[in-house]
Amino acid sequence: MKKDNKNLTSFKDHLDQQYGKRGTAKRETYEEGFEAFKLGVMIQQLRKDNGMTQEQLAEKCGTTKTYISRIENNASDIRLSTLMRIISEGFGGHLRLSVDIRT
Repeated sequence: MKKDNKNLTSFKDHLDQQYGKRGTAKRETYEEGFEAFKLGVMIQQLRKDNGMTQEQLAEKCGTTKTYISRIENNASDIRLSTLMRIISEGFGGHLRLSVDIRT
C-alpha cells in the first residue's frame, strides 16, 4: 500500500521555515553553528577511531583535555592553526579545506 507524501516537508524547506532563507542573519547563524557542531563530532569520531582519550589527544597536540572537550561539545570556537595542529600532530593527518561560494 503506497501512502501519499503530500504532508512531508523536505529538510531544506524545514530549515527555510525555521531559520529563514540562506543569506538571512538567523539562517547564517544556524549554518555557522551547525558547521562548528559537525567539526566537533568529526574530531570526536577521529579520536575514538584512533583509540585515544581526550587527554591523550590533548597531549599529542599540545593543548588541554578541557579544550578538546569544549571543541567536541561545540562549546568553543577553534582557531584554524589549532585545528591544523590537532589533525597533523594529534592524528598524523593533513587538513584539507574547501570553499563553497553561493551566487
